[in-house]
Amino acid sequence: MPHRPTPPSSPHRLHTDEADEHSAFMAQQDPLDAAAADWLVRRQDGLTPEEERQFQLWLAADDRHAQAFQQFERLWQRLPTTSALPPAPVKQKVAQSRWRFGETLNAWLPQLSAAAIAFAMVSGGWWGWEQWRDTPTFTESYATVRGQQKKIRLPDGSQLWLDTTTRAEVTYYRDRREVKLPEGQAQFAVQPDPDHPFTVLAGAVRVTVVGTRFSVRNTRSGLHEGDVGVVVEQGHVRVATSSKAPASAHQSSMADLTAGQSLVANAMNGLGPVQQEGTVQAALWREGRVNFDNTPLAVALAEFARYSDVRLLVRDPQVAALRISGSFDLRRLDAFERALPQVLPVRLHNADGVTEIVASRI
Repeated sequence: MPHRPTPPSSPHRLHTDEADEHSAFMAQQDPLDAAAADWLVRRQDGLTPEEERQFQLWLAADDRHAQAFQQFERLWQRLPTTSALPPAPVKQKVAQSRWRFGETLNAWLPQLSAAAIAFAMVSGGWWGWEQWRDTPTFTESYATVRGQQKKIRLPDGSQLWLDTTTRAEVTYYRDRREVKLPEGQAQFAVQPDPDHPFTVLAGAVRVTVVGTRFSVRNTRSGLHEGDVGVVVEQGHVRVATSSKAPASAHQSSMADLTAGQSLVANAMNGLGPVQQEGTVQAALWREGRVNFDNTPLAVALAEFARYSDVRLLVRDPQVAALRISGSFDLRRLDAFERALPQVLPVRLHNADGVTEIVASRI
């Protein structure tokens, strides 16, 4: 009986269910053709001494094995694209060989024998299967304008709550769920599904969960400007960053957060320290409120500007740098304006329809 080949090596580590799907595909091919084609592609990638020994044993086990292998080797040499590709690292050779068979199959189909077609199927099978696995089963983009918040229910029962001026791009695949958050802030209530991990990509940060509730902020103004903030309200998430900054004793490229914990990260400095944020603090923005904790006045005004027009002007850098603390209603800029002279050494100067925050005169 012909030897059944093992699945070709892949640059990606597979889950058990993924390997089973590919094995089912390979099982549909002619065993002898599949084995010969598989050995040819694997030898291009480079065999270990043990794999070379297994290959020689396979050749010696049956004369038909050597004949099939030589037939595919001759076909490989005749294909016009085998020399068209530039030299590639060893890890890329298998993927490229399968790719070029998929590209040239249609043009060569009239000239190929049944065995050659089987070779093309086997060689291109992994690539085609990977493409099938990476084809979205659901994709949608959502957005809010300034001052708007929106709740969204996704097909699997997970929920998004988008803050003001937020964009979210949701894509579900056969083996995973993915959301890109290029701008804004959102809360995620994820439906548990161990077979389909849920990932949020925001700037240089990657947040992966199975089922939990958490918020991610990726804004270009206001609090944490240019940074990505993650706050967990329930469950557990893993946060990783693509930062290339060297890790130190107080910094790493990966962190696990549980309920009530948070961190801030950016591409330059990686992950910041884990903080005990508290679930009440995490829910403030959904209630239309914000807490300032020793926050520069200019940053506080920028945070209000994310939700509505701010007709308050600060020209003096020293005034802009004044620090403010307190809890405020993001929909009541007028209340914040009235409070400023009570908590900071400033006064409001009105001229030509513009209100400027200036330093108080002693």
